Amino acid sequence: MLKKMRNSWILTGSALLGALIVGVASPSTSVAAEKPAKRLLVVTVTKGFRHADSIPLAEKILAELGRKTGEFTVDYVRTDQEMAEKMTVAALANYDGVVFASTTGTLPLPDKAGFLEWIKSGKAFIGIHAASDTFHGAGKTVDPYIDMLGGEFKIHGAQVEVECLNQDPDHPATRMFGKSFVVFDEIYQLKNFSRDRVHGLLTMDKHPNTKVPGDYPVSWCKKYGQGSVFYTSLGHRPDVWQKPIYQEHVLGGIEWALGLKPGDATPQDLAYKVSPEEAAEGFRPLFDGVDVKGWKLREADGRQSWSAQNSMLVNTMTEKERGSDLVSEEKFRDFTVRYEYMIPKDSNSGFYLRGRHEIQILDDYATGAPSPGGNGAIYQLAPVSQFVSRKPGEWQTVEATMKGDRVTVILNGVKVHDNVLVDRPTGGELDGNVNEPGPIMLQGDHGPVAFRKIRIRTL
Repeated sequence: MLKKMRNSWILTGSALLGALIVGVASPSTSVAAEKPAKRLLVVTVTKGFRHADSIPLAEKILAELGRKTGEFTVDYVRTDQEMAEKMTVAALANYDGVVFASTTGTLPLPDKAGFLEWIKSGKAFIGIHAASDTFHGAGKTVDPYIDMLGGEFKIHGAQVEVECLNQDPDHPATRMFGKSFVVFDEIYQLKNFSRDRVHGLLTMDKHPNTKVPGDYPVSWCKKYGQGSVFYTSLGHRPDVWQKPIYQEHVLGGIEWALGLKPGDATPQDLAYKVSPEEAAEGFRPLFDGVDVKGWKLREADGRQSWSAQNSMLVNTMTEKERGSDLVSEEKFRDFTVRYEYMIPKDSNSGFYLRGRHEIQILDDYATGAPSPGGNGAIYQLAPVSQFVSRKPGEWQTVEATMKGDRVTVILNGVKVHDNVLVDRPTGGELDGNVNEPGPIMLQGDHGPVAFRKIRIRTL
């Protein structure tokens, strides 16, 4: 396993504890006096890296949240001895749920199988940050604990500011965020994660450091038998723990897992469906959001660099592993196609009409001016009439209509090509039969790119 990088933190946990009372959120939750408080067991035992600055804050804040809401009390497992005493199956009967707050490594649970069955019987499990860096399997074997949690820590890069997208604004753990949550933290990349087994709460559509498009989950919930599991990978830094909005995030996850507040745990449907209005116009999906059915590699022996990730069609490549062009199995002559795309800084791709006429995809944001090979250009034939490129890492929208040998393109809401003559291929084409029906082709050998919401109607 790759070693994790750790950035130092100037303020110590003890220095921050004094500010804790001010920092702790004051939720408006009220609990009827007749309802007994739930009992949570907060586990902070570590056998790998120890988050020495944030763990004391986590313990203190979790207790304070329980006290302020009156919904739960906390007890602690900080040592191997306490784990041996408090986490037997018999002892766990005294609790309604457990919090693994940045636990790491192989913990000395007295009966791990019994512990997992206890959760499955209807108890709550709340995993925070390095809870996914706990109980790693050997080789290709996935540990049963990871199966319960839903994902496993793989690696992280330097701490960075990211925008986490809110997948469920109605869930108690994410309703405070609006559309997204911007945070500076240590962002985990995960393995042994599958969208069809969890209900996504927070996610990213690009790598936290390189900004290459892809699916990078941050927080989710799921059912485990009758039990309820909530996980957030955020919470490495002490200042993140001190943010009231992060405390509300954790509190909402606890409340949901304990059954105190309702929330959906059903895996999201990743299938792309056109809107009723577009369906009435005759549009249908050309990429279904779930898999690459209906598409094939341009070269049968090319590297399979394309995959469906959280409703995106993603092309991944490195300097050592080149990508491949992807071609629709269907062919079209006259049509209107709509799609969205995103590229990282300095990337290059293209969207080919009939497999012969490329609408260029390029990070040219810094240039600020149209060019024959610039973003949105009909490559080598016509630059855009107006420069409307968006920053790398932002989604851009296109509507392209092809009738005969004429093309009209709307890029990011602006008409940039109006009935432009395209009577010859633009380079990189499948063939020179410009007047014949042809497929949609996505260029994948130049750089990383992601597409979504590709839909088409024939004319």
